[in-house]
Amino acid sequence: MVYVLQVDFKMNGPFGDEMAEAFTDLAKSINDEDGFIWKVWTENPETNEAGGIYSFETKETAEKYLDMHSKRLGGFGITDINAKIFAVNTKLTEINKGPIK
Repeated sequence: MVYVLQVDFKMNGPFGDEMAEAFTDLAKSINDEDGFIWKVWTENPETNEAGGIYSFETKETAEKYLDMHSKRLGGFGITDINAKIFAVNTKLTEINKGPIK
């Protein structure tokens, strides 16, 4: 079974191209996380929010990443983190062309 991790938090930027430039090394490092499959980066400059939707091979690897990521965000002064882990219904997701792997 595949799992997704949904994370969002308040952030005062950067956004857009500046965000991409600032976080390129971080994005590359996420590829090396245990059980990681993919990530969609999310941002809303109008509400000063950012985050992402991640896919992991197991619930345990999603939980492990969330723990590490929460500590990393805390190091940046971000403490109000919204996060949820969901199992993916792969049969229905495939019908709607969702990325499974």
